[in-house]
Amino acid sequence: MKRRKPELALKAGADLAEGPWWDVRNQELLWVDIFAGEIHRFNPSDGSDSSMNVGQPVGMTAARKSGGLVCAVRDGIGLIEPGGTVMSLAAEIEKSRTQNRMNDGACDPMGRLWAGTMATDLSAGEGALYRISAGFAAHRAIAGVSISNGLDWSPDGRTFYFIDSPKCRIDAYDFDRDSGEIGNGRILAQIPHPAATPDGMAVDSEGTLWVAMWDGAGIHRYSPDGRLLETIDMPVSRVTSVAFGGSGMDQLFITTARHGLSPQQMASEPLAGSILALDVGVAGLPPYEFAG
Repeated sequence: MKRRKPELALKAGADLAEGPWWDVRNQELLWVDIFAGEIHRFNPSDGSDSSMNVGQPVGMTAARKSGGLVCAVRDGIGLIEPGGTVMSLAAEIEKSRTQNRMNDGACDPMGRLWAGTMATDLSAGEGALYRISAGFAAHRAIAGVSISNGLDWSPDGRTFYFIDSPKCRIDAYDFDRDSGEIGNGRILAQIPHPAATPDGMAVDSEGTLWVAMWDGAGIHRYSPDGRLLETIDMPVSRVTSVAFGGSGMDQLFITTARHGLSPQQMASEPLAGSILALDVGVAGLPPYEFAG
């Protein structure tokens, strides 16, 4: 399979760019800068990037089937109306756990939102992964999570993948499309990297998993049975997440961070905090929208 080095898509200068999500309707990349509380829209065709501030840390965003956006923010699940720039909180999550915030998330084939929490001081086991219905009922699907990160589904919708970053592994679960229940949890791939931890991920149309490696300066690609197929080097150490996009869904957009880097690291990584793009030679799948 032909590979090439990643190209600069947007020199965003973000502190902690995360949550890339391809808007098929508008041919734009949604992404967030977590601690800045910003949701961005990047148009690769003209290079423009606009943003809105939601007033608190934001871990992810996605489009709603009815229009507008849904987002996972510090306090829970927020909504932004079509054409709007103001967020309203639709559901509080872990209201009593003020030390926690929401992090990564994605929608499943039926339009439910899955989003997880983590402790702001990175304490182990203080977070959880939640399944949020179209009516904003929250069900705790996985407890004792440390840093809830990458999640996606197999192309047939029968397998759910999830990353709790400090465990340095990818977990797989059987997924019931109708009920949203998960079961038969198992380790798909253990990642014995001496320094890096797995972060966000995306599954392509062939069923392989693309995983961003925080402090690993790269992306790992895994087969559906957990074999490491390849490693792609990146020009930055803190690779946060990936999403397929473009007119043919065959561009891999990559978010990165400069959060926590030393002055020496910043000098050696001028593209830290940028959005990168890579022609990977395989198409992804359009992301699911939120049904609420």
